Amino acid sequence: MDIDIVVTWVNMDDPDWKIEFEKYSGKKDNEKNGVSVARFRDYGFLKYWFRGVEKFAPWVRKIHFISSGNPPEWLNLSNPKLNIVRHKDFIPAEFLPTFNSVVIERYMHRIPGLADHFIYFNDDFFIIRPVKEERFFLNGLPRDIAAFQYNPSWSQYYIRIKNNIRIINQHFDKKTVMKQYHDKWFDKSYGSKALMNYLLIPYSRFITLRIPHNAQPYLKETFTEVWEAAGTELTETSANRFRKVSDYTPELFRTWQICKGNFMPYNTYQDTKMFPLMIKPKQAAEAIRKQSYALVCLNDNVHIKNYDQVMSNIRDAFESILPDKSSFEI
Repeated sequence: MDIDIVVTWVNMDDPDWKIEFEKYSGKKDNEKNGVSVARFRDYGFLKYWFRGVEKFAPWVRKIHFISSGNPPEWLNLSNPKLNIVRHKDFIPAEFLPTFNSVVIERYMHRIPGLADHFIYFNDDFFIIRPVKEERFFLNGLPRDIAAFQYNPSWSQYYIRIKNNIRIINQHFDKKTVMKQYHDKWFDKSYGSKALMNYLLIPYSRFITLRIPHNAQPYLKETFTEVWEAAGTELTETSANRFRKVSDYTPELFRTWQICKGNFMPYNTYQDTKMFPLMIKPKQAAEAIRKQSYALVCLNDNVHIKNYDQVMSNIRDAFESILPDKSSFEI
């Protein structure tokens, strides 16, 4: 079974990207456009992302590196395991340029040469210790946790998630799904994470699932199925160049995959961790040094105090476990 990785990256210091962004946003100040600088800025950790994949997941067949602008100067473009993918290579021209990550993500299945089994990474998800294929796919199916979670309605992110759930409830009957795939929804490995599954047994409709900040395994066929079912909605909102509450997020595809029973139970929280660098910068650096998890997410934020020092500490932690260049570096 071939397993690929898809990773998205953007460098807000790229001159070409800046010109496009300012043209369509109307302002140079990202914050005034509802677009956080933290969503785009790059502090040079990408090389550790590549080092982590090569050292700790050598079984990956190919890395599809998505970027709208120029790739980093240090990236070895001749590496046979690297496929540089431009937005124009897989996103319909009428929706370009786009600065909306959820639009980019919904077209991933159109990447030329993409394997039928792939793992989607943001560039702030890092592999920091050895992982096997079975961590992401077992018996040809993605490994995932199927567990409900209550979300407060005031969150704009939650509003976008509600859009997904509306589609899910149109195409799946909750009680039928949970009965048909009972053992997958009530797997013992979930522990307390599955509490809402038990509480919501009498409830007839789906609510939001838990969303691990994690590298997400997918079947390419899942995207084809969702597009066949919700192509109108996905096409209409592909015109959103920037994030809007009307968006459909990648959770639509993940939840669809789970409702179809196309997953194997795995409590992804047991070996992954998201660190908000605004409040847990020291814990993040320590976790990297000690390789406390298989994967970590380093969540950037514009309000991080002593930003340069925090990032320097993170870089030193990466150097302690990944000091050697990978074949993806010139």
